[in-house]
Amino acid sequence: MMSPVSPQTIHIYLLAGVATAESIFHMCEQKLEKICHEQGLEPVIKSVFPYGNNSRSVVRQVFEVRSDLSNRMKAGRIGGQLAYKTIKESYRGGRLLLIGHSGGGAAAYQAVKLLHEEGTKEDDFRVVQVGSPRTPIQRNYQKHVGYFHAIDGAGRMIDPISRIGSWGGWRLSKYAVPSWDSFKYAPGYIEGLPTIGGHADYFRHSDPYLDEAKVCNLDKTINGVVGWLKGWL
Repeated sequence: MMSPVSPQTIHIYLLAGVATAESIFHMCEQKLEKICHEQGLEPVIKSVFPYGNNSRSVVRQVFEVRSDLSNRMKAGRIGGQLAYKTIKESYRGGRLLLIGHSGGGAAAYQAVKLLHEEGTKEDDFRVVQVGSPRTPIQRNYQKHVGYFHAIDGAGRMIDPISRIGSWGGWRLSKYAVPSWDSFKYAPGYIEGLPTIGGHADYFRHSDPYLDEAKVCNLDKTINGVVGWLKGWL
């Protein structure tokens, strides 16, 4: 018989994107563990590579990410399926936090959907997408999903991967005239991060990824995520 999960336990899964080195989340894990302990939580943290690491074919990985950008029930969801199976093997109930970078953000969302589609009733979860393609989020999930992307000094989006995909959908006006809403299926929370470098650098924590105030990209990313999760963590 499975022992009950402590109310202080939080399961955290860090999901990597395409062509990612195994070490990408090492420092992130340490910082998240410290933050959780400060909040009186008992974190169980696991890194997941839904599309494999940087030793696999990039072309094949990109193809697999595409299967996770759809909201169709019969979509392949290749990365989402792998992430779902990994979570099922180790998740024991309670709070569930998925943080996905790039395609890992799409896989994280699809994994949560698969959990619910197979009957899991757990609603105490959050999905964080960092520099991810735009995956359409169903309305009943939107408040559970936060989206973070890189911006320049003027607040403009600079990560090209964050422009891939669409959150758009048609709406009917009060006069039954259809109009296109670019954010109909957007995550419930969206925030720009003034990071240094490019798409692969959200989790960098040393020179040259420190700004004039000596704040690294990783701290900016984690601070944004923790700010959104305030009151839930």
